[in-house]
Amino acid sequence: MAGSTGFTRRGALGTTLAVAAIGAQETSVAAERKAPAERVQGIGGFFFRAKDPKAISQWYQTHLGIDPQVWNTDAGPTSFTPFKEDSDYLGDRGHQWMLNFRVRDLDKMAAQLRAAGIAVDVDPQSYPYGRFAHLHDPEGNRLELWQPTGGAP
Repeated sequence: MAGSTGFTRRGALGTTLAVAAIGAQETSVAAERKAPAERVQGIGGFFFRAKDPKAISQWYQTHLGIDPQVWNTDAGPTSFTPFKEDSDYLGDRGHQWMLNFRVRDLDKMAAQLRAAGIAVDVDPQSYPYGRFAHLHDPEGNRLELWQPTGGAP
């Protein structure tokens, strides 16, 4: 799942989680880089075009439990990772984004989605910071599910 530079999503998330853990200590990576005094605290919204906004909103609410207007999430790290434009990791190269959703139980979520007729590809490998699965929404956008493990802060 590497891009043309050998950079992987798993490596990016591992690095992000490691940085988040270090950030909790007195000497943080951000402080060493002289981070700005004010910074964003997380994703405040995600806006995208859709062929049928009402239908896609209903799909996300029905299958992933995301309220189409206001989505309150549990606290946790968020990876902000751009990929080279020729990377295959995001799926179809015509799509410019992929969302990663945290889940409590990847196996239960995958079973729930499959019961609804949605194809889910669960990565058989466990990583120090969690497990992953991939699926596509009805408009072909690639989504990633992430179940954090003990390696996640």
